[in-house]
This record gives sequence, structure tokens and C-alpha cells, in this order.
Amino acid sequence: MTKIKLVDLHSQYEPLKEELLAEISNVLEGMQLFLGENTFRLEEEFAAFCQARYAIGVGSGTDALYLAMRACGVVAGDEVITVPNTFFATVEAIVMAGAKPLFVDIDPGTNNMDPALIEAAITPRTRAIVPVHLYGQPADMKPILKIARRHGLRVIEDACQAHGAEYDGRRVGGIGDAAAFSFYCAKNLGAYGEAGMVVTNDRQVATSVQMLRNHGSSERYHHTAYGVNSRMDEIQAAVLRVKLRHLDESNTRRRAWAFEYNRSLAELPEVTLPEELPYTQPVYHLFVINVRQRDELRDWLKDRGIETGIHYPIPLHLQEACADLGLGPGSFPHAEASAEQILSLPMYPELTIDQVSYVCQTIRDFYHQGRRQRSKRKVALTS
Repeated sequence: MTKIKLVDLHSQYEPLKEELLAEISNVLEGMQLFLGENTFRLEEEFAAFCQARYAIGVGSGTDALYLAMRACGVVAGDEVITVPNTFFATVEAIVMAGAKPLFVDIDPGTNNMDPALIEAAITPRTRAIVPVHLYGQPADMKPILKIARRHGLRVIEDACQAHGAEYDGRRVGGIGDAAAFSFYCAKNLGAYGEAGMVVTNDRQVATSVQMLRNHGSSERYHHTAYGVNSRMDEIQAAVLRVKLRHLDESNTRRRAWAFEYNRSLAELPEVTLPEELPYTQPVYHLFVINVRQRDELRDWLKDRGIETGIHYPIPLHLQEACADLGLGPGSFPHAEASAEQILSLPMYPELTIDQVSYVCQTIRDFYHQGRRQRSKRKVALTS
């Protein structure tokens, strides 16, 4: 039986294996294991990649979100606006910073923050807005920034799934006051362990993150704030430097597979394809469709050797950990409806046209069979 993984990390590793192992060996030979040359060079290279002034390597994407908020002045008692249909780390970082999360619903077309709903959520305690570039699709930043400036709020991009995505000709990460990237292994740019990056054009924010990631210290044994231990290790930095050189090419391949999915599935009324804003260039960390009979389709694909995922099945406001927010079902209808229909299809640069075609044909077969069965039942009932 054909086997198509949702993500295939091994297929990415093989062509880079010798280069990666050589760089890892160099780190171990030198035994500078954190905050060394690889980290500092990666920071320079990734800042340039994002068309931004500064990048600061940290321990994870969650840490990047948390430290970006701290550096942007989010403190206990503040409120931070975000969306309920993202990975838990987004809200987790807000709470870690001592703030209260406020949610706004999504645009059902893009699955990203609906800017038209932001102002109604702002209160005197609101300090920041965290738009999420979900699945590698840039959020609509112009109206978000306009609202933020009008109300004196900071904008922290959750770019953890959007390495290289573009909005109005600019790469995400350098658009807001700060941005957080995750280098979790399955991301478009993934480490072989945990790592993250804060990106900013604000020197004060950059300096603050550099201090906070290292126990609040800019000079050894001198601590000016309570920070955390979130220093990127040199092995991860070395791996990421190798993979960064291939990121534009791999993102181009992701977009090519997204184009093929869109072309091949466009005929199906049961499938809603991801909407691209005309002034954006997504990078398709995930290719997510909204479908009828989601669970039945997922079983059908599994039986035919195709892995799928659901990102994410439970909106944040309905998570047990968020119960103290007092937000029940119906609070954010678009996010809740989306959670019932989303399905992530296989997406990684090393896919082949035969694999993508097989996935699309298998989805078409599922819905065509369903129509034939409904037609037969209708004939039987009328005869």
C-alpha cells in the first residue's frame, strides 16, 4: 500500500546529512556549546533573511513569544489580544508573562485574526496584540498595525509557522514591534531539538531579550532583571545555519504543492481551500482544508495509506486550562466551526507530484462515492 506521511523529516535529512554531521562535529570539537559563533552568525543571517535589524536566538518558540512580550513591556495585570485557533503556546506565553489573554474571532476565509473585531476587544488594560501567521499564511497586518498605533499597543507577530512568508512585499517578522519564530523539528526551518528566535527592528527590544534569555544578565554574575535560561545551543544553531541556506528553495516547493492541491481539489464543493490574501505570499507550513465529513474522510485516507492531521481540534477558549476565562461554546463561532472541519494534508518540500496527485484523487474518490450512494438512496426512495 502507498504510504504518504503528513511530514517526512527523514527525506529532508538525507540530502543534507554529510553537511549537517560535519557542522555538528565542528561544534563538538570546539566545545563552545552555547552562545558561540554559530548562534551569533545564525542571528545575523536570520535577521537578514527576515529583512529585520536584529534576531536573538532562544531556547524555543514558546520562549521567543514569552521573551518578546516581556521585552515589549507586557507585565502582570495587562491584557493581550490574540486568536483562539492556534497552538497552546501562544496563550501559554501570554499567561507566563503575567497577562490575561483576550480572544477575537477569525476570518473564516483565511483562518487568521479578523482585524474588524479587534477594537471591540480593547480595554484600558490591553497592552499588545499577537496576530498569528497560522499555517504559514500571513495575518492581515496593515489594519492590525493601524489599530495598534491608534491605541498605543505593541504588535508581536507569532511567526512560529511562517518562516519566509511575505506580506505586501515584506517578510513577516520585521513588520510588528517584535516577532517570535519556532524552530521545532517539523517547521519550515526546523532544528534537531528545541530552538527559537525573536526578531525585531527595535534595538531596545533586542537588548532586553538578549539579557532576559541569559538569566537577566548582560555581564556574567551581574543580573539586572529576573530572566530565564533560554540560550540557543550551538548544535541547533549549526544545524539551522545549514538548513537556512535551503529555506527559500524548500518554501518554493511547498508553494508548488499548494498550487497543485488547489488546482486538483477546486472542483469539489465539499472542500474549502485556503484563501490567500492578494498581497501575501504564504509558505504553507501546513496545507489545511475545511471539509464536510472530516472524520469519515480522514479514516478513508488513512485506510489508503495517507496520513493527515488536525491543527487544532480544540479552540483555546475551550481548553480545560483556560476555564478560568469563563468562555464557553459559542464565544467565537468561526473558530469553533473551523475546528470541526479542518484537515491538514501531507505537506513538505520532498513530496512528489505522484504523491500529491494520489492524495487529491483519493479525496475526490471519497466525495464522488458519497454522491453516488446518495443518488442511489434517492432513487430507491422515489421508486
